[in-house]
Amino acid sequence: MLDELLRTVAGLYEEHRQAAFPRRLVVADANGVEMVSLCSNVSGCVSTWLGNGGRIDDWRWDVLADCEQKLNRAIPALDGYEASYYQRLLDMAVLILENPEDMQPE
Repeated sequence: MLDELLRTVAGLYEEHRQAAFPRRLVVADANGVEMVSLCSNVSGCVSTWLGNGGRIDDWRWDVLADCEQKLNRAIPALDGYEASYYQRLLDMAVLILENPEDMQPE
């Protein structure tokens, strides 16, 4: 199960790395959420999770959980490409945060 999850998240992460950042969001917030740092925070946590074979420390876990809440608040204010760009980040965050209990950080 972990191997499948790692492959799924790795595929989404590679797709994300290839995608261009939505230009408007460099200087614009969405529903009060600063989008550049949100992208950076999720990407960093996902990269660490992948690099550690499906594990992240408690601090990154908390960052990712906070980012999930911000993504849920911001995405409804986005359209088209912007929405799909951030939906992919949300999808990765949810997949990681919904890991089976035995894969959670200690």
